[in-house]
Amino acid sequence: MPYPDELRREVEHYLEGLRFSDEEEVTGGLGEAMRYSLLAGGKRIRPVLALATARGLGRDTRELLPLAAAIELIHTYSLIHDDLPAMDDDDLRRGRPTCHVAFGEDVAILAGDGLYAEAFRHVLTHQVGEPARILEAVGELAAATGVNGMVGGQYLDVDRAAPAGAPGLRRLHELKTGRLIGASVECVLLIAGMSGPATNSYRGFAAELGVLFQIVDDILDVTGTDDALGKPRGSDERHGKRTYVSEFGLDGARELAATSHDKARTALAEADPAGPELEQITDFIYTRPS
Repeated sequence: MPYPDELRREVEHYLEGLRFSDEEEVTGGLGEAMRYSLLAGGKRIRPVLALATARGLGRDTRELLPLAAAIELIHTYSLIHDDLPAMDDDDLRRGRPTCHVAFGEDVAILAGDGLYAEAFRHVLTHQVGEPARILEAVGELAAATGVNGMVGGQYLDVDRAAPAGAPGLRRLHELKTGRLIGASVECVLLIAGMSGPATNSYRGFAAELGVLFQIVDDILDVTGTDDALGKPRGSDERHGKRTYVSEFGLDGARELAATSHDKARTALAEADPAGPELEQITDFIYTRPS
């Protein structure tokens, strides 16, 4: 099943129009570093997921572009900081030098900080809808990326603080990867004012999709190539990180991915309404090429 490239192009066009230092010429270099990482390409899975959810609910995708862009700004900030020498110390991201290699470690840190702040400013300034619903969505986005979300998961990763065994590994990745992917669906539901059994199916789908993404990512870190991944393979092994491959082996991880994919598709089938784009994203994540 093909990836919804129409939605990806819609996101890409919107991101290209963003500027961060129009009023302060002296901060133009910082804006350049932010846009360097933001416009490095990729499938834009998280913002495309937001737009696909909107379309599945019968909403105009253009209305949700500010939220979708904010999610991608936050994701890009996390990648910049993940690549830093104090974290994963990677020199390549999306096929070109990482932000700290291109602009220096100090500017890269500030670029990540700037993207995170600008994400919230942008969605609060430009997202249309009922103000109370927008605030709910912004609250969910903050929670998904804070101590009880992405940043907390990153802490569990670097501090080796996650409990042993499969539940601990799943919890680590539910926070580190899954919460932002889940928020890409949840925030749209909140802005749309959706409630009832259908939203539970959407939430179950989004939670399982985040786990599926991480399992496949762990597999590709072993089986992929630098060119296909756009970054050095084997990074997790070099840093001694816990992954689905390190704990269950390559075959075991593949079995877990198949099970997770089935669970995500089952939850999505129970969500009504839902469009084909969400199925396309789910299948793409499962079959990403190595």
